[in-house]
Amino acid sequence: MKPTRRPRRAEFSSGPCAKRPGWNLAALEKALLGRSHRAGVAKKRLQAVIEMSRSLLGLPEGWRLGIVPASDTGAIEMAMWSLLGPRAVDVLVWESFGAGWAEDVQQQLRIEARVLEAEYGALPDLRAVDFDRDVIFTWNGTTSGVRVPNASWIPRDRAGLVLCDATSAVFAMNIDFEKLDVVTWSWQKVLGGEAAHGMLALSPRAVERLDRHAPAWPLPKIFRLREKGKLLESLFEGSTINTPSMLCVEDALDGLAWAEREGGLPGLVRRSEANLSAVADWVARTPWARFLARDPSTRSCTSICLQLGDADFEAQDPKLRATTLAGLVKLLEAEGVAYDIASYRDAPPGLRIWGGATVDREDIEALLPWIDWAWDEVRGG
Repeated sequence: MKPTRRPRRAEFSSGPCAKRPGWNLAALEKALLGRSHRAGVAKKRLQAVIEMSRSLLGLPEGWRLGIVPASDTGAIEMAMWSLLGPRAVDVLVWESFGAGWAEDVQQQLRIEARVLEAEYGALPDLRAVDFDRDVIFTWNGTTSGVRVPNASWIPRDRAGLVLCDATSAVFAMNIDFEKLDVVTWSWQKVLGGEAAHGMLALSPRAVERLDRHAPAWPLPKIFRLREKGKLLESLFEGSTINTPSMLCVEDALDGLAWAEREGGLPGLVRRSEANLSAVADWVARTPWARFLARDPSTRSCTSICLQLGDADFEAQDPKLRATTLAGLVKLLEAEGVAYDIASYRDAPPGLRIWGGATVDREDIEALLPWIDWAWDEVRGG
């Protein structure tokens, strides 16, 4: 039967993601609109984003943290173009964003590289990574729903740098920063912030590389982490390379304040894991649903990716299966119970439900019976 209970909030997109519970436009009333981002009062707001983020995440002593242009993509690209070159590179690929970083390393920077690859739903062999090389990987594969279970595979004593795109993991998963050298993320993921701003965290080892390495290729202004041969320290003190949106800055501060009220990082991790647990309970009792991530220890608690269908469905023409799943997504959107939950365009057809900390478990639980109903509808009852 058609469910009667509806999610209070139907935003399950994997980016931009749901705003925090209770958010409204009043959260932005203190935004410094019409003010220069270089004004002292505006710079303090930018510094506050940096310091609140540092505190919530427990960044190790000596790490730099700054706000950079162009979201997480800009942050990881800035790190690659500025830091890579002295060593060969291992790039781990198990979904589309990792594939993009591999393409940049091989085709744009043209550095000697190995690509350690796995198909959607699995991880590459982490034991094969050579840490005498620089290493690039995504902590959580946003388009595959597959995350690394921990950082135990990364040695503390390593020659190369480890660059981690952690945009859909930071604030939802426990990340061992001591095992990493570069970590990047954006505001619009786990904290539900607005788009176009990235965060770049650098370890002392990464800063040392910047101090002694000048890339062989030209660097666009928005990628430059050095000025007159030295680290651009002002970037990590509230200055920015280009003009930030002070409206977005205020929204980021609101999200960080909410995170503190929720118990900091442990509270956010609990919220995200509870959302994954709700979906896992549903999958366990639903014979035609399964996680794309095969190993339970690698299942993402943010970008929760599912495949639907029994043996009869799997035997159908792939185009017909894709059309059926697209119809299911459209039906849920038409009912106003789930927006933007189709799988990423490069991933196997299915569903991708955002379970990050700004999503309430009650809304996930209210959504799942609607998926049952929609599946029956598109399959002909």
